[in-house]
Amino acid sequence: MSTHTESEIASQPDCWSRAARMAPDAPLPRRGERLAVVGCGTSWFIAQAYAALRERAGHGESDAFAASEFPAGRRYDRVLALTRSGTTTEVLDLLRSLAGPPVTVITADPAAPVAELAADLVVLDFADERSVVQTRFATTQLALLRAHLGEDIAPAVAAARRALTWSPPAELLAAEQFTFLGRGWTCGLAHEAALKMREAARSWAESYPAMEYRHGPVSVAGPDRVTWMIGDAPAGLAAQVQAAGGRFVTGTGDPMAELVAVQRLAVARAHARGLDPDRPRHLTRSVILSP
Repeated sequence: MSTHTESEIASQPDCWSRAARMAPDAPLPRRGERLAVVGCGTSWFIAQAYAALRERAGHGESDAFAASEFPAGRRYDRVLALTRSGTTTEVLDLLRSLAGPPVTVITADPAAPVAELAADLVVLDFADERSVVQTRFATTQLALLRAHLGEDIAPAVAAARRALTWSPPAELLAAEQFTFLGRGWTCGLAHEAALKMREAARSWAESYPAMEYRHGPVSVAGPDRVTWMIGDAPAGLAAQVQAAGGRFVTGTGDPMAELVAVQRLAVARAHARGLDPDRPRHLTRSVILSP
């Protein structure tokens, strides 16, 4: 029987296409604004990816922060908050404390408390999820934001459809440990990939910028351990991992589609261990802290 997580993973290509069609008219950050992007958990990692893409595209200085670590007193022209539920305590506390910049919010629920704090609201209710584990909402946000930067999302959609036909090999299902690596905007995706492996499958997973991996973390590489590069790998890295006896994986399609493959692997590993990927241990859909 299919879980909610599996159904939501499978719906991503259609969600991305729909988000891309929204992009031209969406009230998103303007070119030239100095921007802070905030979120928690998965949303923080998507914030990292978008901030790197936006700055690379020449749209303006862009920083990403966990909502709880926003630097008080730093000046921005706008704050963009990413929050699926719109109820996360740290996001609400931060937005209520801001005295200056206008706030744009991307959320799944137009009636959530965060909507009252937004100068501009973007609602992706069609990408909302029943699973605690975020998959399609996170990537649909990024598809929307990439399209708004002028990217053509069609190749990513096509690559995601191919990723949905991929069957994880036995070596990955049985692996002891995973390290996900990224460069530039894919660092955020690497962090998100590791989080999905931890959340859905309770697997030992780490993540790093690819060039930092050789500064210590490579020591964990070895038999039954996987180093997975999301995006283009630095020269020599694959050979170094393989020389240590580890398995090196890298994709050839769009990095967001690589994340879809990781999501599928995490669910497959969960099933193999008798876990329910819809209900990760110790997690809820939104982190709401008591006063």
